[in-house]
Amino acid sequence: MEQSKPIARLRPQVMTITDSAAARVREIIASSDKPLLGVRVGVKNAGCAGMSYTMEFAEEIGKFDEVVEDKGVRIVVDPKAIMFLLGTQMDFRTEKLSATFVFNNPNQTSACGCGESVAITPANASGATV
Repeated sequence: MEQSKPIARLRPQVMTITDSAAARVREIIASSDKPLLGVRVGVKNAGCAGMSYTMEFAEEIGKFDEVVEDKGVRIVVDPKAIMFLLGTQMDFRTEKLSATFVFNNPNQTSACGCGESVAITPANASGATV
């Protein structure tokens, strides 16, 4: 009797990235004075709505980090943030008086008036919000 091989299950990426966000990440990496692997994205408890998005340089990739490679850039997702960021699209917007990364997150339920913090409901294993 022949043993069946395990079927590889494709996992969807935790996040996607727009062309403008990828271009900005490339600029950040190119202008760094030290070698970077990409940018690290996460969430932390902060602000009046409860959480805020975090971004920092990714100089290394941890054992449990989720790595998203899209449009020629690498986004490293903090393992504690994965359930909060499932399905999120990272964008970069330039307006008259500001330029910033924007997270279009289907798990975000509200934001504070000043725009510094958000409320996020963790997604369950199927990707739907709980």
